[in-house]
Amino acid sequence: MERLAYGDTGLEVTPLGIGLAALGRPGYVTLGHAQDLGPDRSVAGLGRRTHQVLDHAYQRGVRYLDVARSYGYGEAFLADWLAADSERAATVTVGSKWGYTYVAGWRVDAEEHEIKDHSLPTFERQYAETRELLGAHLDLYQVHSASLATGVLEDRRLLDALTELAGSGVVVGLSLSGPDQADTLRRALELSETGRAPFRAVQATWNLLEPSTGAALAAAQQAGWGITVKEALANGRLTARGDLPDAVRHAATELGVTVDALAIAAAVAQPWAHVVLSGATTIEQLASNVGALELTLPAGVVDELTAVAAEAPADYWDRRRTLAWN
Repeated sequence: MERLAYGDTGLEVTPLGIGLAALGRPGYVTLGHAQDLGPDRSVAGLGRRTHQVLDHAYQRGVRYLDVARSYGYGEAFLADWLAADSERAATVTVGSKWGYTYVAGWRVDAEEHEIKDHSLPTFERQYAETRELLGAHLDLYQVHSASLATGVLEDRRLLDALTELAGSGVVVGLSLSGPDQADTLRRALELSETGRAPFRAVQATWNLLEPSTGAALAAAQQAGWGITVKEALANGRLTARGDLPDAVRHAATELGVTVDALAIAAAVAQPWAHVVLSGATTIEQLASNVGALELTLPAGVVDELTAVAAEAPADYWDRRRTLAWN
């Protein structure tokens, strides 16, 4: 798998990365997550599964790894995997995120799984926790699901702290969620272009059902930012398990590929995308996701699919909020 410059950040990534959102904790909002994990959701069991997926991803050439403080034991699982082989660890790029705190207590049926707080004290606490686990392996640190509503982009003391972090050599970025992704990104670009924020990377949702961030992501790429695509499979909605738009199902059949491979290939094909995350929890899912890199999509097919499959952003995110933790 080829290595790509991650914008002008100085980091390198591969077209496909691995995200640990569905591996680091026993519950997540991906369709069929419980079926994929099976009965063993112990800390030790998920730790072994995470290492197996990381091993196979590495063997297939994946060199970008994504995690977050709120992914249960995700950072700890990744830290153990990195410590097991220092030569291997030296060849990967690692990104993590702060801003959510995991509060489910390893329960799938918890009333609340994570609490969002973009305050300076939360950043200081979580950065110390991340650094303790990942140490010098931490290459990219991102605000987790930044939005205009939380005020994170207007907190001068916090932005100063992030600027100090960037000065230490860690690339600072933000991840996005919700119907205002594009507006949040444009505000972050404005702040960074005028020297009021240190952001140089963004991780955003883009998929065939929710392509509304495309223009803003293109602008960020033109500004030299690193671009990561998350949720290319729409939390399982763009797989055989989802209630698929007929056009997407028919296109996958005509191309002779799985729906997930088609959806990931569509994201990889975006000219502004540097790395697309796989959220695979099984080796079989990973193999199917990696297969997307061998798929050359016919000219115009992505535009055709998004034209008929895309939902209004508000509708898409309302639907996502109804997905059950399982």
